[in-house]
Amino acid sequence: MRSLTTPPARAISHWVRARGSNLTTGNNNIDIGNPGVAGEATTIRIGTVGTQTTTYIAGISGVTATQGSVVFVDVNGHLGTTNTTGFGNTAIGTAALQSNTTGNDNTATGVSALQDNTTGGFNTAAGLVALFSNTTGGNNTATGLGALVSNTTGNNNIALGFSAGSKLTTGNNNIDIGSDGVAAEANTIRVGTEGTQTATFIAGISGTTVAKSVAVFVDATGHLGTKGSSERFKDQIKPMGEASKGILALKPVSFRYKKEIDPERALQFGLVAEDVAKVNPDLVARDAKGELYTVRYDAVNAMLLNEFLKEHRKVEEQGVLIARQQKQIDALTAGLQKVSAQLEVSKPAPKTVLNNQ
Repeated sequence: MRSLTTPPARAISHWVRARGSNLTTGNNNIDIGNPGVAGEATTIRIGTVGTQTTTYIAGISGVTATQGSVVFVDVNGHLGTTNTTGFGNTAIGTAALQSNTTGNDNTATGVSALQDNTTGGFNTAAGLVALFSNTTGGNNTATGLGALVSNTTGNNNIALGFSAGSKLTTGNNNIDIGSDGVAAEANTIRVGTEGTQTATFIAGISGTTVAKSVAVFVDATGHLGTKGSSERFKDQIKPMGEASKGILALKPVSFRYKKEIDPERALQFGLVAEDVAKVNPDLVARDAKGELYTVRYDAVNAMLLNEFLKEHRKVEEQGVLIARQQKQIDALTAGLQKVSAQLEVSKPAPKTVLNNQ
Protein backbone atom coordinates (compact mmCIF):
# COMPACT_ATOMS: atom_id res chain seq x y z
CA MET A 1 0.00 0.00 0.00
CA ARG A 2 1.41 3.44 -0.99
CA SER A 3 2.03 5.91 1.84
CA LEU A 4 -0.22 8.97 1.79
CA THR A 5 2.82 11.18 2.34
CA THR A 6 4.71 9.88 -0.67
CA PRO A 7 3.96 11.58 -4.00
CA PRO A 8 3.06 9.48 -7.04
CA ALA A 9 6.05 8.23 -9.00
CA ARG A 10 5.14 10.26 -12.08
CA ALA A 11 5.28 13.46 -9.99
CA ILE A 12 8.56 12.76 -8.20
CA SER A 13 10.82 14.66 -10.60
CA HIS A 14 8.60 17.77 -10.64
CA TRP A 15 8.21 17.66 -6.87
CA VAL A 16 12.00 17.54 -6.35
CA ARG A 17 12.68 20.35 -8.79
CA ALA A 18 10.04 22.48 -7.17
CA ARG A 19 11.65 22.20 -3.80
CA GLY A 20 15.30 23.12 -4.36
CA SER A 21 16.79 20.16 -6.17
CA ASN A 22 19.99 22.12 -6.79
CA LEU A 23 20.56 22.96 -3.14
CA THR A 24 23.50 21.15 -1.53
CA THR A 25 24.89 22.53 1.71
CA GLY A 26 23.14 25.90 2.14
CA ASN A 27 20.84 26.62 5.07
CA ASN A 28 17.59 28.54 5.59
CA ASN A 29 16.54 28.66 1.91
CA ILE A 30 12.95 28.74 0.67
CA ASP A 31 12.44 27.53 -2.90
CA ILE A 32 8.92 27.47 -4.34
CA GLY A 33 8.74 26.32 -7.94
CA ASN A 34 12.48 26.93 -8.30
CA PRO A 35 15.39 24.43 -8.15
CA GLY A 36 17.56 26.85 -6.22
CA VAL A 37 21.32 27.36 -6.52
CA ALA A 38 23.98 25.05 -5.13
CA GLY A 39 25.71 26.36 -2.04
CA GLU A 40 23.47 29.41 -1.51
CA ALA A 41 21.96 30.18 1.87
CA THR A 42 19.27 32.34 3.46
CA THR A 43 17.63 32.95 0.06
CA ILE A 44 14.03 32.90 -1.11
CA ARG A 45 13.31 31.92 -4.71
CA ILE A 46 9.75 31.80 -6.06
CA GLY A 47 9.10 30.61 -9.59
CA THR A 48 11.53 30.34 -12.47
CA VAL A 49 12.61 33.26 -14.66
CA GLY A 50 11.43 32.58 -18.20
CA THR A 51 8.64 30.27 -17.05
CA GLN A 52 6.44 32.53 -14.94
CA THR A 53 6.05 35.86 -16.70
CA THR A 54 3.41 37.58 -14.58
CA THR A 55 3.17 37.98 -10.82
CA TYR A 56 0.16 38.81 -8.66
CA ILE A 57 0.45 39.11 -4.88
CA ALA A 58 -2.60 40.04 -2.84
CA GLY A 59 -2.56 42.35 0.15
CA ILE A 60 -0.10 44.91 -1.29
CA SER A 61 -1.97 47.23 -3.63
CA GLY A 62 -3.91 49.85 -1.69
CA VAL A 63 -2.11 49.11 1.57
CA THR A 64 -0.08 51.95 3.13
CA ALA A 65 3.16 51.07 4.89
CA THR A 66 4.04 53.67 7.50
CA GLN A 67 7.71 52.73 7.39
CA GLY A 68 9.77 51.06 4.69
CA SER A 69 11.87 51.46 1.57
CA VAL A 70 11.22 51.24 -2.14
CA VAL A 71 11.86 47.80 -3.66
CA PHE A 72 13.96 47.43 -6.82
CA VAL A 73 14.16 44.40 -9.12
CA ASP A 74 16.82 43.40 -11.67
CA VAL A 75 16.50 41.34 -14.86
CA ASN A 76 16.99 38.12 -12.87
CA GLY A 77 14.06 38.89 -10.62
CA HIS A 78 16.39 39.79 -7.75
CA LEU A 79 14.63 42.11 -5.29
CA GLY A 80 16.29 44.69 -3.08
CA THR A 81 15.64 48.01 -1.38
CA THR A 82 18.89 49.78 -2.41
CA ASN A 83 20.91 49.55 -5.60
CA THR A 84 24.38 49.57 -4.05
CA THR A 85 25.21 51.97 -1.22
CA GLY A 86 22.82 54.89 -1.76
CA PHE A 87 20.57 55.66 1.19
CA GLY A 88 17.68 57.89 2.16
CA ASN A 89 16.07 57.60 -1.29
CA THR A 90 12.33 57.41 -2.02
CA ALA A 91 11.02 56.19 -5.38
CA ILE A 92 7.35 55.90 -6.34
CA GLY A 93 6.55 54.93 -9.93
CA THR A 94 7.75 52.58 -12.62
CA ALA A 95 11.50 52.97 -13.25
CA ALA A 96 11.77 55.82 -10.76
CA LEU A 97 15.39 56.04 -9.57
CA GLN A 98 16.06 52.70 -11.24
CA SER A 99 19.70 53.50 -12.12
CA ASN A 100 20.66 54.93 -8.76
CA THR A 101 23.88 53.53 -7.31
CA THR A 102 25.37 55.74 -4.62
CA GLY A 103 23.13 58.81 -4.78
CA ASN A 104 21.59 59.71 -1.43
CA ASP A 105 18.47 61.50 -0.19
CA ASN A 106 16.68 61.62 -3.53
CA THR A 107 12.89 61.65 -3.87
CA ALA A 108 11.38 60.49 -7.16
CA THR A 109 7.61 60.43 -7.62
CA GLY A 110 6.31 59.49 -11.07
CA VAL A 111 7.05 57.10 -13.89
CA SER A 112 10.77 57.30 -14.82
CA ALA A 113 11.38 60.20 -12.45
CA LEU A 114 15.15 60.44 -11.88
CA GLN A 115 15.44 57.24 -13.93
CA ASP A 116 19.06 57.77 -15.03
CA ASN A 117 20.33 59.14 -11.73
CA THR A 118 23.42 57.31 -10.52
CA THR A 119 25.34 59.35 -7.95
CA GLY A 120 23.38 62.59 -7.78
CA GLY A 121 22.00 63.42 -4.36
CA PHE A 122 19.40 65.59 -2.66
CA ASN A 123 17.22 65.81 -5.79
CA THR A 124 13.43 66.01 -5.74
CA ALA A 125 11.48 65.00 -8.85
CA ALA A 126 7.68 64.95 -8.95
CA GLY A 127 6.05 64.13 -12.26
CA LEU A 128 6.34 61.85 -15.26
CA VAL A 129 10.01 61.75 -16.45
CA ALA A 130 10.90 64.65 -14.16
CA LEU A 131 14.71 64.86 -13.94
CA PHE A 132 14.78 61.78 -16.20
CA SER A 133 18.29 62.35 -17.60
CA ASN A 134 19.94 63.48 -14.38
CA THR A 135 23.02 61.43 -13.59
CA THR A 136 25.29 63.24 -11.15
CA GLY A 137 23.49 66.56 -10.67
CA GLY A 138 22.49 67.39 -7.12
CA ASN A 139 20.15 69.64 -5.14
CA ASN A 140 17.70 69.98 -8.03
CA THR A 141 13.93 70.35 -7.59
CA ALA A 142 11.64 69.49 -10.52
CA THR A 143 7.85 69.59 -10.18
CA GLY A 144 5.74 68.88 -13.23
CA LEU A 145 5.59 66.50 -16.18
CA GLY A 146 8.95 66.64 -17.95
CA ALA A 147 10.38 69.20 -15.54
CA LEU A 148 14.19 69.32 -15.88
CA VAL A 149 13.92 66.25 -18.13
CA SER A 150 17.20 67.02 -19.97
CA ASN A 151 19.30 68.03 -16.98
CA THR A 152 22.30 65.76 -16.62
CA THR A 153 24.94 67.27 -14.35
CA GLY A 154 23.43 70.64 -13.44
CA ASN A 155 23.10 71.50 -9.76
CA ASN A 156 20.81 73.67 -7.63
CA ASN A 157 18.17 74.13 -10.34
CA ILE A 158 14.46 74.69 -9.62
CA ALA A 159 11.76 74.00 -12.22
CA LEU A 160 8.02 74.34 -11.65
CA GLY A 161 5.35 73.52 -14.22
CA PHE A 162 4.73 71.39 -17.30
CA SER A 163 8.05 70.93 -19.14
CA ALA A 164 9.62 73.60 -16.95
CA GLY A 165 13.38 73.79 -17.41
CA SER A 166 13.18 71.01 -20.00
CA LYS A 167 15.96 72.60 -22.10
CA LEU A 168 18.42 72.91 -19.23
CA THR A 169 21.29 70.46 -19.44
CA THR A 170 24.42 71.26 -17.44
CA GLY A 171 23.80 74.75 -16.06
CA ASN A 172 23.60 75.52 -12.35
CA ASN A 173 21.49 77.77 -10.12
CA ASN A 174 18.60 78.32 -12.55
CA ILE A 175 14.97 78.94 -11.62
CA ASP A 176 12.44 78.19 -14.36
CA ILE A 177 8.74 78.67 -13.64
CA GLY A 178 6.52 77.92 -16.61
CA SER A 179 9.54 78.29 -18.90
CA ASP A 180 11.59 75.73 -20.85
CA GLY A 181 14.86 77.51 -20.05
CA VAL A 182 17.93 77.50 -22.30
CA ALA A 183 20.51 74.73 -22.59
CA ALA A 184 23.67 75.20 -20.51
CA GLU A 185 22.66 78.61 -19.15
CA ALA A 186 23.37 79.31 -15.48
CA ASN A 187 22.35 81.66 -12.68
CA THR A 188 19.20 82.68 -14.56
CA ILE A 189 15.56 83.16 -13.54
CA ARG A 190 12.88 82.65 -16.19
CA VAL A 191 9.18 83.10 -15.41
CA GLY A 192 6.58 82.36 -18.08
CA THR A 193 6.97 82.06 -21.84
CA GLU A 194 7.28 85.03 -24.17
CA GLY A 195 4.21 85.19 -26.39
CA THR A 196 2.11 83.06 -24.04
CA GLN A 197 1.84 85.27 -20.98
CA THR A 198 1.02 88.80 -22.13
CA ALA A 199 0.50 90.62 -18.81
CA THR A 200 2.36 90.55 -15.49
CA PHE A 201 1.19 91.57 -12.01
CA ILE A 202 3.55 91.34 -9.03
CA ALA A 203 2.43 92.40 -5.59
CA GLY A 204 4.59 94.37 -3.18
CA ILE A 205 6.14 96.71 -5.75
CA SER A 206 3.70 99.52 -6.49
CA GLY A 207 3.65 102.02 -3.65
CA THR A 208 6.89 100.73 -2.13
CA THR A 209 9.78 103.18 -1.92
CA VAL A 210 13.29 101.82 -2.36
CA ALA A 211 15.99 104.26 -1.29
CA LYS A 212 19.18 104.43 -3.36
CA SER A 213 17.49 102.47 -6.16
CA VAL A 214 18.05 102.40 -9.91
CA ALA A 215 15.60 102.00 -12.78
CA VAL A 216 14.89 98.53 -14.17
CA PHE A 217 14.66 98.11 -17.94
CA VAL A 218 13.21 95.32 -20.11
CA ASP A 219 14.04 94.35 -23.68
CA ALA A 220 11.86 92.74 -26.35
CA THR A 221 12.60 89.22 -25.03
CA GLY A 222 11.46 90.04 -21.50
CA HIS A 223 15.04 90.27 -20.18
CA LEU A 224 15.16 92.48 -17.10
CA GLY A 225 18.17 94.44 -15.91
CA THR A 226 19.68 97.76 -14.96
CA LYS A 227 21.97 99.93 -17.07
CA GLY A 228 25.43 100.23 -15.60
CA SER A 229 27.14 103.59 -16.08
CA SER A 230 30.59 102.74 -14.78
CA GLU A 231 33.52 103.28 -17.15
CA ARG A 232 34.39 99.59 -16.78
CA PHE A 233 31.28 98.70 -18.82
CA LYS A 234 32.02 101.06 -21.71
CA ASP A 235 34.39 101.72 -24.58
CA GLN A 236 34.64 104.29 -27.41
CA ILE A 237 33.78 107.04 -24.92
CA LYS A 238 33.79 110.54 -26.44
CA PRO A 239 31.95 113.86 -25.95
CA MET A 240 28.43 113.94 -27.36
CA GLY A 241 29.13 117.21 -29.15
CA GLU A 242 26.59 118.05 -31.84
CA ALA A 243 24.94 114.60 -31.75
CA SER A 244 22.25 116.01 -29.47
CA LYS A 245 21.40 118.95 -31.69
CA GLY A 246 18.41 117.19 -33.24
CA ILE A 247 16.79 116.82 -29.85
CA LEU A 248 15.51 120.37 -30.19
CA ALA A 249 13.36 119.23 -33.11
CA LEU A 250 11.33 116.84 -30.93
CA LYS A 251 7.71 117.73 -30.33
CA PRO A 252 6.44 117.02 -26.81
CA VAL A 253 2.73 116.20 -26.74
CA SER A 254 -0.06 115.50 -24.28
CA PHE A 255 -2.15 112.38 -24.89
CA ARG A 256 -4.34 109.68 -23.39
CA TYR A 257 -3.81 105.94 -23.81
CA LYS A 258 -6.53 104.02 -25.60
CA LYS A 259 -9.28 102.72 -23.35
CA GLU A 260 -8.23 99.08 -23.64
CA ILE A 261 -4.82 100.07 -22.25
CA ASP A 262 -5.95 102.60 -19.64
CA PRO A 263 -9.67 102.43 -18.77
CA GLU A 264 -9.31 105.62 -16.71
CA ARG A 265 -7.87 107.54 -19.68
CA ALA A 266 -5.51 109.61 -17.52
CA LEU A 267 -3.80 112.59 -19.17
CA GLN A 268 -0.21 111.77 -20.15
CA PHE A 269 2.76 113.83 -21.35
CA GLY A 270 5.62 112.65 -23.51
CA LEU A 271 6.70 111.94 -27.07
CA VAL A 272 5.44 109.84 -29.98
CA ALA A 273 7.89 107.10 -31.02
CA GLU A 274 7.19 107.58 -34.74
CA ASP A 275 8.03 111.29 -34.52
CA VAL A 276 11.18 110.62 -32.52
CA ALA A 277 12.39 107.96 -34.99
CA LYS A 278 12.33 110.56 -37.77
CA VAL A 279 14.63 112.81 -35.75
CA ASN A 280 16.97 110.13 -34.39
CA PRO A 281 16.34 106.35 -34.81
CA ASP A 282 18.66 105.64 -31.89
CA LEU A 283 16.16 107.20 -29.50
CA VAL A 284 13.45 104.56 -29.96
CA ALA A 285 13.06 100.90 -28.99
CA ARG A 286 11.30 98.21 -31.00
CA ASP A 287 9.32 95.13 -29.96
CA ALA A 288 10.03 91.48 -30.82
CA LYS A 289 8.36 91.99 -34.22
CA GLY A 290 10.63 94.92 -35.04
CA GLU A 291 7.82 97.46 -34.76
CA LEU A 292 8.29 100.81 -33.02
CA TYR A 293 7.35 100.45 -29.38
CA THR A 294 8.63 103.20 -27.12
CA VAL A 295 11.00 106.13 -26.67
CA ARG A 296 14.32 105.75 -24.86
CA TYR A 297 13.60 108.60 -22.49
CA ASP A 298 16.84 107.99 -20.59
CA ALA A 299 18.78 108.75 -23.78
CA VAL A 300 16.58 111.77 -24.49
CA ASN A 301 17.40 113.09 -21.02
CA ALA A 302 21.13 112.67 -21.63
CA MET A 303 20.85 114.63 -24.89
CA LEU A 304 18.81 117.36 -23.22
CA LEU A 305 21.52 117.63 -20.57
CA ASN A 306 24.14 118.02 -23.29
CA GLU A 307 22.15 120.80 -24.97
CA PHE A 308 21.59 122.48 -21.62
CA LEU A 309 25.29 122.41 -20.83
CA LYS A 310 26.12 123.85 -24.25
CA GLU A 311 23.71 126.72 -23.65
CA HIS A 312 25.02 127.12 -20.12
CA ARG A 313 28.57 127.48 -21.42
CA LYS A 314 27.34 130.12 -23.86
CA VAL A 315 25.71 132.01 -21.02
CA GLU A 316 28.92 131.80 -18.99
CA GLU A 317 30.97 133.06 -21.94
CA GLN A 318 28.49 135.86 -22.46
CA GLY A 319 28.76 136.67 -18.77
CA VAL A 320 32.53 136.96 -19.05
CA LEU A 321 32.18 139.14 -22.16
CA ILE A 322 29.60 141.38 -20.48
CA ALA A 323 31.83 141.72 -17.44
CA ARG A 324 34.76 142.68 -19.66
CA GLN A 325 32.63 145.19 -21.54
CA GLN A 326 31.36 146.62 -18.26
CA LYS A 327 34.91 147.19 -17.15
CA GLN A 328 35.60 148.97 -20.40
CA ILE A 329 32.46 151.06 -19.97
CA ASP A 330 33.43 151.87 -16.41
CA ALA A 331 36.90 152.86 -17.58
CA LEU A 332 35.51 155.08 -20.33
CA THR A 333 33.06 156.65 -17.90
CA ALA A 334 35.82 157.39 -15.44
CA GLY A 335 37.90 158.92 -18.23
CA LEU A 336 35.05 161.09 -19.40
CA GLN A 337 34.42 162.27 -15.89
CA LYS A 338 38.09 163.18 -15.50
CA VAL A 339 38.17 165.10 -18.77
CA SER A 340 34.97 166.86 -17.84
CA ALA A 341 36.47 167.92 -14.53
CA GLN A 342 39.61 169.22 -16.21
CA LEU A 343 37.59 171.24 -18.67
CA GLU A 344 35.62 172.72 -15.84
CA VAL A 345 38.78 173.91 -14.10
CA SER A 346 40.29 175.43 -17.23
CA LYS A 347 37.31 177.64 -17.95
CA PRO A 348 38.19 181.50 -17.67
CA ALA A 349 36.53 183.44 -14.88
CA PRO A 350 33.41 185.34 -15.95
CA LYS A 351 33.84 189.15 -16.57
CA THR A 352 31.48 191.82 -15.23
CA VAL A 353 30.65 194.82 -17.52
CA LEU A 354 29.38 198.02 -15.88
CA ASN A 355 26.97 200.16 -17.77
CA ASN A 356 27.45 203.79 -16.43
CA GLN A 357 24.93 206.20 -17.65
